Amino acid sequence: MENFKSIDDRLRNIETLLLSQKVVLNFDEVANYTGLSKSYLYKLTSLREIPCYKPNGKHIYFNKQEIDKWLLQNRKLTNDELTCEASTFVTLNKGGNK
Repeated sequence: MENFKSIDDRLRNIETLLLSQKVVLNFDEVANYTGLSKSYLYKLTSLREIPCYKPNGKHIYFNKQEIDKWLLQNRKLTNDELTCEASTFVTLNKGGNK
């Protein structure tokens, strides 16, 4: 039984590697790639919140590079970055509160 798990795991790894080489992804591939549920992905496409293409008006396709960019938007600052920004703000605004 353990051999089957190992084979399944290896097959999933191969599929993931192949998926990472593609430029254009279909709907199912994007759901798998992002980990988003299909229903949520449909919602995002219908609300035009995620970049997608419908060349024939029926099937939805995605540019992998645009999906990566979309996934990495709204970055949260680290504590060190916030501390640095706060320090810079205080330093620059010292003379303004007299």
